[in-house]
Amino acid sequence: QVQLVESGGGLVQAGGSLRLSCAASGRTFRSYCMAWLRQAPGKEREFAAAITWTGSFTFYSDSVKGRFTISRDNAKNSVYLQMNSLKPEDTAVYYCAATTSACGRGARYDYWGEGTQVTISS
Repeated sequence: QVQLVESGGGLVQAGGSLRLSCAASGRTFRSYCMAWLRQAPGKEREFAAAITWTGSFTFYSDSVKGRFTISRDNAKNSVYLQMNSLKPEDTAVYYCAATTSACGRGARYDYWGEGTQVTISS
């Protein structure tokens, strides 16, 4: 199993940047696909980005493509989400997730963090 803890959320003005971190524990971390999903107030959970365990492939939703970058450092057991050109519609609780199955938007994520709040002001 793997435990996930997010950090880095906060309040940022539109056009600004924020970097989220996800600290993972467990010997199987290197074999996991990692992802970031978000849930805005009153809306369903939405896929944002994912990265394969080797870091060779990344996946992004159309809404964040070109603005967000997902990366991982297996030596540090960490996954990151660099968010640039933030918009008010990016406001959401962001969750770190993991799976040993197929990676990407349609993957079934088995492990989840508690989430971190990201709020973008106009």
